Amino acid sequence: MKKVTLVVMAAGIGSRFGQGIKQLAPVGPGGEIIMDYSIYDAMEAGFNKVVFVIRRNLEKDFKEIIGNRIEKVVEVGYAYQELEDIPEQFRDKLEGRTKPWGTGQAILCCKDVVHEPFLVINADDYYGKEAYRAAYDELVKPHGWTDISMVGFCLKNTLSQNGTVTRGVCQVDDSHMLRDIEETYEIGGRDGYAVAVKNGEEIRLDLDSTVSMNMWGLQPEFFDVLEQGFADFLSKVRKEEVKAEYLLPAIIGELLKEGKVKVKVLSSHDQWFGVTYQEDKAAVIEAIRDLIAKGVYPERVFGER
Repeated sequence: MKKVTLVVMAAGIGSRFGQGIKQLAPVGPGGEIIMDYSIYDAMEAGFNKVVFVIRRNLEKDFKEIIGNRIEKVVEVGYAYQELEDIPEQFRDKLEGRTKPWGTGQAILCCKDVVHEPFLVINADDYYGKEAYRAAYDELVKPHGWTDISMVGFCLKNTLSQNGTVTRGVCQVDDSHMLRDIEETYEIGGRDGYAVAVKNGEEIRLDLDSTVSMNMWGLQPEFFDVLEQGFADFLSKVRKEEVKAEYLLPAIIGELLKEGKVKVKVLSSHDQWFGVTYQEDKAAVIEAIRDLIAKGVYPERVFGER
């Protein structure tokens, strides 16, 4: 069987969630966290390795809460994303900065532990079974590094009732190929449409727009592209730009504009949910309970915490 890896980005600070580490918040009846259901769905689709991207100071708690259980049922690896993990010539860019460098750096951290096609997901997002099946079926096909896949979601299925969200708003052609992606901030739902903030002004978005949820299918050769791109990014970051991030959607969007990659958009109609905000937790618990009642999941996945 071909090895296909699920890379789970779990190194985020999660400052908007309030107290506690949002990626590790229990939402299932046995203390399961959202990652439990993501990994369950991925394994069901065919993924046979999981790599967690975490911070080193999170490792002990992380393994106790999920890692030690998951390694009993699937091959597990770890990669560590740290603020200081940058080339020596850019160390002066660390002054005044308090968090790592974004999703591009998070994936680059996996270079030594992932040597096969892989799917990237956020730790605190529930994507649904359809997304993993589509992603796996695409990843097992022969591809070069220039062939990227992205699971696209309907914007209206990815909004939070408790605050705004950031999404990559996509332009997709009739052949299901990505033409453009724009990281869009402060998206909130309205009656029949959504709004976002761009250059300090509100813009209107179609609720049926295709958006990225950082669910990317990539080949291991892509690490070399990320490594060179990260150095280029750091060389342009000014010292005062302490919140600048090397973001995967922006990286792929730039490569797309330059004609260096092709991105196939795979559609999912599942309802997203996640714990972006502390107030989201109750809704996630209710959603999981409903899925269990419908037989989508067993009462317990991977044993109790």
